[in-house]
Amino acid sequence: MAAQMPFLSLIFLIFMAGNCQAHVLPYDYSFTHECLAKPLKPQYGGGIAINPELDEGLMGWTQSCDAKVEHHQQSNGNNYLAASIISANQTSTIKKFHLEEDKLYTFSAWFQVSKGNAYIQAIFMTQTDNITAGWVAAQEGCWTMLKGGLVVNVTGPAELYFKSHDINSTAQIWVDSISIQPFTPQEWKFHQDQSIEKYRKSKLKFHVVDQQNRPVPDATISIKQTRLSFPFGNAISGYILNSTAYQNWFASRFKYTVFENEMKWYFNEQTRGIVDYSVTDAMLQFANSHEIAVCGHTVLWEDRLGHPTWLRDFPLNRSEEYRQLTDSRVNSVMNRYKGEVFHWDVVNENMHHWFIKERIGENSSAIYYKKAHEIDLDALLFLNEYMTLEKSSDRRASTWMYLQKIWELREQGYKGPLGIGLQAHFGPMNLPYVRASIDVLDSVKLPIWISELDINNKTGPDQANRLDQIIRELHAHHAVQGILMWSAISPEGCWKLCLTDQNFNNLDTGDVVDKFIAEWTYSSGLEGKTDSDGYFETLLFHGQYEATLRFGKEPILHKFEVMPNGEGKDEVVVFKICV
Repeated sequence: MAAQMPFLSLIFLIFMAGNCQAHVLPYDYSFTHECLAKPLKPQYGGGIAINPELDEGLMGWTQSCDAKVEHHQQSNGNNYLAASIISANQTSTIKKFHLEEDKLYTFSAWFQVSKGNAYIQAIFMTQTDNITAGWVAAQEGCWTMLKGGLVVNVTGPAELYFKSHDINSTAQIWVDSISIQPFTPQEWKFHQDQSIEKYRKSKLKFHVVDQQNRPVPDATISIKQTRLSFPFGNAISGYILNSTAYQNWFASRFKYTVFENEMKWYFNEQTRGIVDYSVTDAMLQFANSHEIAVCGHTVLWEDRLGHPTWLRDFPLNRSEEYRQLTDSRVNSVMNRYKGEVFHWDVVNENMHHWFIKERIGENSSAIYYKKAHEIDLDALLFLNEYMTLEKSSDRRASTWMYLQKIWELREQGYKGPLGIGLQAHFGPMNLPYVRASIDVLDSVKLPIWISELDINNKTGPDQANRLDQIIRELHAHHAVQGILMWSAISPEGCWKLCLTDQNFNNLDTGDVVDKFIAEWTYSSGLEGKTDSDGYFETLLFHGQYEATLRFGKEPILHKFEVMPNGEGKDEVVVFKICV
């Protein structure tokens, strides 16, 4: 048959995969930060919350005899629960739920305060712990959405109450459209798999026909990925310059990196006025020689300990001199490496710390983001913060605080490119809170990167298992545009997460990373045969590929790229090879 076919064509049709069908309650990724005259309907119809819209008065809610809770109705017909602060800036129990330790719970509700503004914390009190499910910046006169989640470590009763450190003592917390929805681990994984299929892959259709456009069955097509589109990288230390084993281990796995310390001010200028970039230059040369993209970390750092030792006790009353020093630092590092890095962390951790702000002023971050953008117009500038995902009880960098920091930068005059950097230094993990937090941050439609992912090695023997869980969760979320691990190696070991031993043999955690790389890149290759109509279909992760058609005497090689197709567009890309 091959002798009769001097002309073959290999046609690639790329389009978005359809939604998977299964009898699992879909996860609701929706969130709005808009303050509305009337709350939206509760997610999941309220889930296990009875009377979630308070249309039946207080039925199913006040569980405590001292609860100061009332049922009110607005002029627009909206019913809601009004809870008074009774002690220590918190309400009494609003509701008791029976929660199970093997379930994952999403939580959402809409809030308003009767007077002023307040930052409100939703808390579930179990037999062993108080668990923050989420935060919201509530206002007088309109409704704002809280979205979060929780897991519990003991099955039993959990009492819901609310707390605020800044509410007017005579104000009430108004609550409506309350939802708590349980999911099993199997359902949670289904959500992950469904999201990966929808957002990380596209369906690829191969069609093989002869010169007369007749289908060619049983043609073998082999597919090999040459580069993954999803950025997945790891930090490195200067130790890599002196270790061939480190270089080989790293370069065979990662195409993205960030320097652990070697681009920080305290490393580059250990003595005032003596700036040394020799190690930084060498690390950048290593990365460039292996086509590894570098994130610039960090231009400035709000933490006192992030400054050079000679600057950490700089007095507040010498602000102009301090401003000159920081200006010099920004000009020095950014002009040297502009065009060489694709991201810059500009003012690191400016939600937890304020060393720079105390010396320059409230708008110090906006000043340096504007300055950084003027120097490097092509780079994406990031906020970079910890505990936004990791610890639900940390108010300082919780999701609503993060949103407010973004709006503050805009109001202070920085209008340039901005990214959300989430450090993700995990101890115990609350996956529903992680997913909900990314939903909240996605509402401002800025690029979201996981910038420093690790798992604390002091929180139990299951470090590798928890690493597996969090990588899968983060990669599955459609809003996450890249992941950088924080696992640089030095002769002394690693900060909190090692992937190898000192001889660069994989630990269990390293095997987890390799497993994901193999899964995403099809490292073992893919192969299939065309059907009776000449078609072969498969789902591929977005990336660059080579496909080899074997039929007849000579194989046909074609290079192509699988890319996202946009918001539901039926985009079709056709490639054709003739022999």
